[in-house]
Amino acid sequence: MNRGSDTELSAFISRYHMKSPLPHAAQMATTLATVMCAALVSYAAITLSASSAAAQSAKPRGTLLIVGGGTQPHDLVVHFVGLAGGPGHARIAILPMASEESAESGAEKKAELDSLGADSFVIDVTRQQADADSIVKLLKTATGIWFPGGDQVRLAAHLQGSAALREIHSRYQAGAVVGGTSAGAAVMSDSMLTGNQFFPGMTESADSGNTPKRIGRHVIEIVPGFGFLHGAIVDQHFITRARANRLFSVVMERPSLIGVGINEGTALQVNPDGNWQILGASAVIVFDARHAAVTPRDAPLLGAFGMNVSVLPAGSTFDPRSGKATLPSGG
Repeated sequence: MNRGSDTELSAFISRYHMKSPLPHAAQMATTLATVMCAALVSYAAITLSASSAAAQSAKPRGTLLIVGGGTQPHDLVVHFVGLAGGPGHARIAILPMASEESAESGAEKKAELDSLGADSFVIDVTRQQADADSIVKLLKTATGIWFPGGDQVRLAAHLQGSAALREIHSRYQAGAVVGGTSAGAAVMSDSMLTGNQFFPGMTESADSGNTPKRIGRHVIEIVPGFGFLHGAIVDQHFITRARANRLFSVVMERPSLIGVGINEGTALQVNPDGNWQILGASAVIVFDARHAAVTPRDAPLLGAFGMNVSVLPAGSTFDPRSGKATLPSGG
């Protein structure tokens, strides 16, 4: 048992002694039984926790295809179907809840994927329905999962903490491709940009618009994402909507995270070995402050020296472990 469990157990035994009316011998026997049961429960909890941590640390066999919004080039959609098994084999779940017009969004994506030989199906559920066994069983058949665009906060409200999301993680670990665009891209990382920021004198966040005009502390609202991409945070529509200020603020406040700004019509592909590839029509901009000198947490101003900023056009690769990139031939 860990130290916290010992302390809690001791406190429990102390309370039990104070309240128990049993004779001394019976009290000792009961206390011993209580200790043994508590120890077994604690051991089981620790073992389960270790097993869960081991499962989470295992390298996934699947691939992520994270698209920065806008019109997706036809080749990117074909590529996604290929990653899911190809025509006649790909079975793709579409979860369109980020959109207020989710039925239309789901139907449109289904028609596109089916035209390329995939067998796709739409899962458009409430948060309560996302825990249903029938939804989990349906997801177990998927070789690919796609999150269309809309509002990432809306999508997270439908799936965060659900049995459906846990099954999607299981499919990813088993080898399925998980992809999304715009809002469906923002949810991919452990930490998620909501699109809101905190303005001076305001205690609640508000829509930041397409071009946040400030770089500073406590400016950008961050909430938990879906946790497929670790050690990074994703922004989308990045070059088209001039969102650099947003990621500058985020990575300087959280220098352990790599900022990934994906432009429209462009995808970041995360391979099972952890390496990144850039595909599509434009570029990904990577902000890496992991080895930079950053102003202290209690300093009023936010700044950094030695941050690496990489502009990676389609055909580039990036190793998030070393921070090294390769440019396409002739680059």
